[in-house]
Amino acid sequence: MERSKIYEEMEQMLGLVPSMFKSIPDASLELEWSLFKTIQLEGGSLDGKQRELIGLGISAVTKCRYCVYFHTVMAKLNGATDDEIQEAIHYAKATAGWSAYVNGMQLDFEEFTKEIDAVCAHVREMNMQN
Repeated sequence: MERSKIYEEMEQMLGLVPSMFKSIPDASLELEWSLFKTIQLEGGSLDGKQRELIGLGISAVTKCRYCVYFHTVMAKLNGATDDEIQEAIHYAKATAGWSAYVNGMQLDFEEFTKEIDAVCAHVREMNMQN
């Protein structure tokens, strides 16, 4: 599809052509737009709010202010509350912190997976009893 047709579709769907798409080379534009539509607009098993909260958590950890802004406003557009946004960011912070710690300490991965599997089995058993 030629650039002008892709731009027409963007304007129809988004109301404008975002500048981030204007610098993409012709050879990649159709692929990038198709991927963007599929991931950001069409979705799949996760609903829009869930996807955007995940995107926000990742963006906070990678410290991309463009992505933080995008995913925050998109999460709100999809119904996320301020509390949900704060929780997603806090969860991402905790996950990144634990990742830094267990990787930095070079914990034994096999032991780690056995322990986590044991925890899950215990929780399942406790849930069955309740």
